[in-house]
Amino acid sequence: MDLAYIPSPSTGVLHLGPLPLRGYAFCIIIGVFVAVWYGGKRWVARGGKPGTVADIAVWAVPFGLVGGRLYHVITDYQLYFSDGEDWVDAFKIWEGGLGIWGAIALGAVGAWIGCRRRGIPLPAYADAIAPGIVIAQAIGRWGNWFNQELYGKATDLPWALKISAGTNREAGLYHPTFLYESLWCLAVALLIVWADRRFKLGHGRVFALYVAAYCAGRAWIEYMRVDEAHHVLGVRLNVWTAAGVFILAVVYFLVSARVRPGREEIVEPERETATPPKDKDKDKDKDQADAADTDADDAATADTETAPAAEPADKT
Repeated sequence: MDLAYIPSPSTGVLHLGPLPLRGYAFCIIIGVFVAVWYGGKRWVARGGKPGTVADIAVWAVPFGLVGGRLYHVITDYQLYFSDGEDWVDAFKIWEGGLGIWGAIALGAVGAWIGCRRRGIPLPAYADAIAPGIVIAQAIGRWGNWFNQELYGKATDLPWALKISAGTNREAGLYHPTFLYESLWCLAVALLIVWADRRFKLGHGRVFALYVAAYCAGRAWIEYMRVDEAHHVLGVRLNVWTAAGVFILAVVYFLVSARVRPGREEIVEPERETATPPKDKDKDKDKDQADAADTDADDAATADTETAPAAEPADKT
């Protein structure tokens, strides 16, 4: 008899009248709001302006969602394009399936576009939002709990996750890998915030540290999962991905620290306020009037200097 375990929700959907509220989507949305809110606070603390993080997030978030879904669909294409599967399910993002690697990669493209439009360096923006992103990941992982997915191997530990029977899953007690990753993400957030304050990191190194630390945890958590996945040389694809991205993040961190030490002094330059066209016209007319007056004065002075002097009258 199992005396302790983590129960799974009986359903991943709550109905508010005719409106379905899906647990997976709810966790993603809450995570995004937290990331933007906390990122905004850090951005202002670094010398940026309020509202900038939210403005750029308008570009980054949609790109990130598309990238995350693309990575999932491409790496698990058999779930949607095999015989007997419906390819339309590839668009049902609310049912789960976002790859963090694709989300970060394409989300960075969206952030780059937003930063370019405001004249902001992308590395400075990435440093400000890095802790918020990993906290959002910690929140988003609970969406897997609602969907009863991405659990680990069977276990009898007191914190085992109870899974009910369903499509492509057997009832039983399993490692709650969603919980392990959620806690790891919170630890990463604490690490990078501490390191940023202690060492005054800048030029993208906070973001690089976040990526490296997350990948280190994701590699061992991935080994515990039992859901279907592609393997390369007997190792899950996401383990290889985590290892490769970890190396890239460490290399960037070291090279950046050597080439551009310290932190940016200005993260958001002041924008020049354009003079209204009407005011420009007034200034132009005033300048022309002043020039005309000056020319008239010069002409009068010239006439006075060149006029012949009057001869004195004869005295008789």
